[in-house]
Amino acid sequence: MDIKISSETIFYTIESTIKEYRKYSQKKLSNEVNDMTIDQGMILAFLNKYPDKTQKEIAAMAFKDSASMTRMLDLMEKKNYLKRSINETNRRRFNIKITTKGKQVLKILTPVIANNRQHALKGLSEEEITQLEIILKKIKSNCT
Repeated sequence: MDIKISSETIFYTIESTIKEYRKYSQKKLSNEVNDMTIDQGMILAFLNKYPDKTQKEIAAMAFKDSASMTRMLDLMEKKNYLKRSINETNRRRFNIKITTKGKQVLKILTPVIANNRQHALKGLSEEEITQLEIILKKIKSNCT
């Protein structure tokens, strides 16, 4: 039995699609906020929506390991996008809050993110998008 080379599989197509989307999104995002990465924008959005989540929980949502998340938060704190403080009830945890500057940047990024998604899904019907989501969730479920 022959095994398909990676570029002939659906997984290659999925991964290359994500890479192209991230490249496109980063370009559009950088036009508005030149010192922000997609991942940093995603972290701001998560913190805005889930202000009480821990660093570990936000890292899991962003698919980041602990060390990567710490480096990213260090950089974002230096840029004054967020502020960390020791949690009074559990000194091993940090409270992470978005600063005023972070909220201003998030306000700029929100329409950019919406436009990026709209552009990427252009030409797809709601039914196609729903079906694609169902299929991808099945594949994910098979692997967990």
